[in-house]
Amino acid sequence: MRSRAPVHLALLVGVVLAVTGTMTAPAWADDPGVVVVRTVEVADPGNASIGVVPFTDAIYASCAEAPTSGPECQTIGAVDHRYGIGELEVTVAQWVTFLNTVDPHGRNADRLWTRSQSPRAWPEYGQVDRRLEAPVGEHYRVASRAWADKPYGFATFLSAARFVNALDNGEVLRKKEADRHGFHRVTYVVRLSARSGRGMYDLRKPAATRSHHRGFVVPSQDEWVKAAYFDPSGGGTLSYWKYPTNPGVFGDGSATAPHPTALGFTTGDVVNSGDQPLAGFRPSDGPAPSWCPAAAQLPGGCSTTNPFGMGATAYAKAFVGGLGTVGQAGTRSPWGTLDQGGNAVEWTDTITPPPSGRDQGRVWRRLHGGVANAPAYQMWPSAIGLQPQDNVFFARTYPWLGIRVGVIGDVEAAHGR
Repeated sequence: MRSRAPVHLALLVGVVLAVTGTMTAPAWADDPGVVVVRTVEVADPGNASIGVVPFTDAIYASCAEAPTSGPECQTIGAVDHRYGIGELEVTVAQWVTFLNTVDPHGRNADRLWTRSQSPRAWPEYGQVDRRLEAPVGEHYRVASRAWADKPYGFATFLSAARFVNALDNGEVLRKKEADRHGFHRVTYVVRLSARSGRGMYDLRKPAATRSHHRGFVVPSQDEWVKAAYFDPSGGGTLSYWKYPTNPGVFGDGSATAPHPTALGFTTGDVVNSGDQPLAGFRPSDGPAPSWCPAAAQLPGGCSTTNPFGMGATAYAKAFVGGLGTVGQAGTRSPWGTLDQGGNAVEWTDTITPPPSGRDQGRVWRRLHGGVANAPAYQMWPSAIGLQPQDNVFFARTYPWLGIRVGVIGDVEAAHGR
């Protein structure tokens, strides 16, 4: 049976160098259940919030200044504590490590994998292969080398919470702090736990909230927004940027939006990183960033083969926008995060009323960040989207739903619960 090691080798070399400062491999380098989570610190607790009217091109010092007609103004962005947030989105390689840890026999009892994630069913977007005949702990594999460092894109909130629980229940083998690019970075090396149903989030409770005051979390809406937009130096408007990549100008539509990424067609790597500021989204006057894995470039591969039986014309209209390699856009938020604008839209743990006013027994949560198949306005702070936390249909048919990890309190090495 072919080992997973070749897919992760290049990533591992970079991780060892970044975390240890040497090319001598530490003991955890060969541990198949270890992931490395790089975070940036978000300080300035007690920052001011802003008022936003959903999906409008403006922000307000308070909702008292917002229009009284139309959608109701909401207050976002204020956080009263220091915290960490992932510099990058959770990658497919990290997700596969998680799957093989929590489901070593490949039974998929928690439905963390669906057929639409398979590269055979969906050549263009299939990120994770599942093989029933594989050895224990190797049933899930990154679909191809190119997918390893792309954002995992099929998350529900419940699966995001399970990933965080596996981190939070796991063992922090190493913690390293360093200042880089003018930001304070904290890197955690974590041996994941197989326990994912309970931890920071007790998923026996439908509306699970944080169970602890320290540990790994799915960021709240306010934590996510502050990390993406709040400028502690007072830049932007009311100290908030319009995009997670640059201050922009509120009221000018997309005139001051970042440049869209261009992706290498067989690799999904960003090939125009010099066009700063930069984000993965669909511009109004051009195509969305796209790519096709080399292994899928067969007749009818990325252009027509899909798990829904859609014809080529309908498929081409419905599915545009490829996820680029994490971090390669290279444009940082005011706190040093990458890809909070564009690429995959990201879950928060903030519970919100449903749009209809009737929850029908479902729990709704907020998402943020724009997405590779959507226009620039999805990257505004007012783009406060929401979805049911368990939207399995969306997770099977919308391959741009991502995860970014947060950290609250003081998490030290050898910490575990």
